[in-house]
Amino acid sequence: MCGIHGFFRFDGQRVEPAQLTAMGDRTQHRGPDDEGQYIDGPCGIAMRRLSIIDLAGGHQPISNADDSLWIVCNGEIYNFRELRAELQGLGFHFKTGSDSEVVLHAYDAFGDDFVHRLNGMFDFALWDRRRKRLLIGRDRIGVKPLYVMQDARRLAFATEAKALLALPGVSPELDRSQLASYLHLGYAAAPGSMFKGIRKLPPATLLSIENNEVREWRYWRLPSAVERTVSEADWLERVRVRLEESVRMQMVSDVPIGAFLSGGVDSSAVVGYMARHSDRPIRTYAIGFEGGEAEALYNELPYARQVSQLFGTEHHEIVVKPDVVSLLPKLLWHMDEPLADTAFITTFLVSEFARQDVKVILSGVGGDELFGGYRRYLGGHYAERFQRLPGFVRSAATAVANRLPSDRHSGLLNTLRLAKSFIASANMAPDDRYRSYLQVLARESVSAMLLDSGTQAPDPLAQAFSDAGQADDLNRMFAVDAETQLPDDLLLLTDKMSMAVSLECRVPLLDHELVELAAAIPAAVKIRGGRLKHLMKDALADLLPADILDRKKRGFGTPMGAWLKRDLAPVLRQLLSPESVRRRGLFRHDVIAGLMADHESNRSDGTDGLLSLMNLEIWSRIYLDGRSADDVAAELKSYTR
Repeated sequence: MCGIHGFFRFDGQRVEPAQLTAMGDRTQHRGPDDEGQYIDGPCGIAMRRLSIIDLAGGHQPISNADDSLWIVCNGEIYNFRELRAELQGLGFHFKTGSDSEVVLHAYDAFGDDFVHRLNGMFDFALWDRRRKRLLIGRDRIGVKPLYVMQDARRLAFATEAKALLALPGVSPELDRSQLASYLHLGYAAAPGSMFKGIRKLPPATLLSIENNEVREWRYWRLPSAVERTVSEADWLERVRVRLEESVRMQMVSDVPIGAFLSGGVDSSAVVGYMARHSDRPIRTYAIGFEGGEAEALYNELPYARQVSQLFGTEHHEIVVKPDVVSLLPKLLWHMDEPLADTAFITTFLVSEFARQDVKVILSGVGGDELFGGYRRYLGGHYAERFQRLPGFVRSAATAVANRLPSDRHSGLLNTLRLAKSFIASANMAPDDRYRSYLQVLARESVSAMLLDSGTQAPDPLAQAFSDAGQADDLNRMFAVDAETQLPDDLLLLTDKMSMAVSLECRVPLLDHELVELAAAIPAAVKIRGGRLKHLMKDALADLLPADILDRKKRGFGTPMGAWLKRDLAPVLRQLLSPESVRRRGLFRHDVIAGLMADHESNRSDGTDGLLSLMNLEIWSRIYLDGRSADDVAAELKSYTR
C-alpha cells in the first residue's frame, strides 16, 4: 500500500527528480515508511510506501533482472503467491517477496492481458524501457483512485490529485462543468473531478503512452447476464464459499491486521470469517457518538459488542463527540474533492483509532450494493403495492405525504421521511425512482441554484443506466452503483480517510469474483418480498445469529442533519451567507436560503444538500483560495464564539 505518482514528457526532455520529490511530499501520509523514484529520460515514476508485505525487501520502484522493466504499485495483489509460483514455473526469477514484483513479471509473461490474472485492489505505473512505453492502470472495482492530468507537454498521474498540483505550471481551478452533477449526486463522478484539467482514470482502465501516442481502454466490465437456471440452494452455497474465500485471501499481511465492526451484517460476516481463519483473536474497532436522540440513532456499539463476544475478538471501542468544525477542513484537504457523504468523518475517526494498533484493516463496504441492502432497492416492491390501492386513496396519501415533516435524526420523523420519498416516487419509471432516492438535490433545484448552468458534464447516472444492459431492475441499479457511487463516493472516501492516517483498508466483499457472482443472481433471489439481502442473510445463517442478520439497518455516517441545526448552525450560516455566496459567484443565495429554512423547520430534510454546499465552500477556501486547512479551521472556529 502506498501512493504512486509520476509523469511522461512528450518533448523528450529528461524528468527532473525534484518534481517527483515534490509530488511525493504532498502524499507522505500514504507512505511514511519509504519512498523511491526511477527516471529514464522523459519518464519518471515514484512512490511513497506503507510497508505491508515483504517489509525489508519490498522497496519500490522494482525492476526485473535486466532492468528493462520498472514498476511502482499501490495496493495489494491477494493472489500474488499463486501467480508467483506460476511465473517461477515459467522461468522467472524473483529478487523480493513483494506482490508488486509479481505484477512486473506477469506483464513480461502475458503482456497487457496480465491484468486479467490479478485479484486485488491496485493502481500501478509500469515503464517498459525496451518499447519506451508507459502503462498505468486501476483495479476492476476502483478501490484505489488514480488521477490524470494531460497537456501539450506532459501526462502526469497520481493516486491523489494534490500531488499533481505540486507540478510547475499547475494551479487549482474549479471545473464548473462538474457543479451540477456534484450538487445532484454529492460527488464528482469519473472521469471528471472538481479540478479543471484533472480527471480520474475510471475503474478497470488501462492507459498507455508509446511513441507519444496516448491510448486508453477498459479491460473489464460488470457482467450483465442474469442466470435464471441456478437453484436458490446452489446460489446459497456459491455465495457462502466465495464470501469466505474472499475474506481468507485478504487476510494476507506481514503486519498486524484488524477489522471495522459496526455489528451490521457485512462487517459481522467479515469478522466471523476472519475468526475462522486466524489462530489468534481478531482485533475489532467500533465507534459511537456522544449526545442525544440523534447521536443515539447512530450508536451501534451494543451490536458490535455482541458480535465481538460471539467470535472472541480483541474488541476496541471509541465514543466521540467530534470537533467537526476543526475536522472538516483537514478531512477535505485529504479528500482532494468535496463530498456530501458524512461517512467520511466516521471513517476517518475509526481509522485514526484503529491505527494505534494495526496497519491493515478489513471493512464490510460493498455488501449492500452486491446483495441488495439499501432501502432504495425496495422502491419497486412498494410502488407495486401502492398502485394496487384505489385511486382516491393514492391521491389522499400523496397529498398527506407532501405535508409530512422530515428529519432523518429522529426515529418518528425519519420514518415519515422514508414514507414521503416512497410515495413521491411510486409513479416513476424504475430509473427515475432510483435517481430520486439517491439524489442529494433534485436537478430542478440545482438548475435554479446555479448562476450559470451553461456547459455541464454528461449525466453520469444516465450514462451508467445506458451501459447497464437489460438485466432486471435490481441488477441494473447494482450496475449503476458499481459505475458511480461505489467507486466515486464510498470507495474514494474509504481510501482517502484510511490513508490519511497511513492505514490500509481492504474490502473483501468487493473481491471481483464475488462481484461477478452477485451480478448474475436474479433480483427475486437477492431480495425476497420486503426482506433486503435475503440471499446473503440465508447464506450467513450458520455464521451469524438471527438478531444480527435481521436487525434494523443504520448507515455508517454521522448525525450531521442534527449538527447543522445545533453546533454547526453558525458555521453553516457564515459559510453560506449572502456575502460568501456572492463572493464565490456560483449560486443564487435565495435558493440556498430556502433550502436552509426548510431544513431548520423540518419541512424537508436538507442534510445532504446543505453538506454539499458547505463542504464545497470549505474545499474552495483551501484549494482555490490557497489557504491551509489549519487556517480555514481557525476561521470556522471563530464563527462559533
